[in-house]
Amino acid sequence: MMKKLNFLFLFLLLSLCITAQENALSEATIKKCNDFIVTGDGSSVAWNSTEWINLTHQGSGSTVYDTKVKVLYSSAGIYFLFRCQDAKLTTTMQADNMNLWEEDVVEVFLWTSEDFPVYFEYEISPMDFELPIMVPNYKGRFLGWLPWKYGGDRRVIHATSVTGGEKKSGSSVTSWTAEFYIPYKLLNPLPQNPPSSGTRWRVNMYRVDYDNGSSSFAWQRTSRSFHEYNSFGTFIFE
Repeated sequence: MMKKLNFLFLFLLLSLCITAQENALSEATIKKCNDFIVTGDGSSVAWNSTEWINLTHQGSGSTVYDTKVKVLYSSAGIYFLFRCQDAKLTTTMQADNMNLWEEDVVEVFLWTSEDFPVYFEYEISPMDFELPIMVPNYKGRFLGWLPWKYGGDRRVIHATSVTGGEKKSGSSVTSWTAEFYIPYKLLNPLPQNPPSSGTRWRVNMYRVDYDNGSSSFAWQRTSRSFHEYNSFGTFIFE
């Protein structure tokens, strides 16, 4: 009887450890750089200074693709480079500010301060259409607001590219890439903006693919919604 109880105790302890590891919040150190030109293919030598961050498959979708991100920051803004393995581009929308998450897309959520439940969300499709919104989220009730006077040095600079096929809806490809720069001026008046060395932002990065239904990928796992900001990981600015 004692052996059975000891075995049960060890099994429960191991299960708790595994669950804790799965639920542990990720952290990433973000290196500083000089500003550079966004090309859509990640060709700038600046990207050589940092490592890839892998996104993992989550949810019930059956398609599993290699998805990874690089991140850098400058004195004026923050840069992202998504590299997405793919077989087919599902992307029919031909305008900005549409429901891009209903087709192939990558997304970034920037929650700059935990005492202020408002964050910036940015989405971009393989066709280079974007959705930039500020999201107030009060205990799970949220809605996105489009930026006002979105232009000049307050506008996101973005570009995309495709390998292994044509950059068009339905095309067979091997991967697609999204590169974009978010100026800090667009994020005003969010707290802790711009970041300095040692600043910590809560962040998550996602991808949705529609080759076989909807498959999602995330840096930090969420359960019901991408907007579960308490599950976001942390960027630590170098």
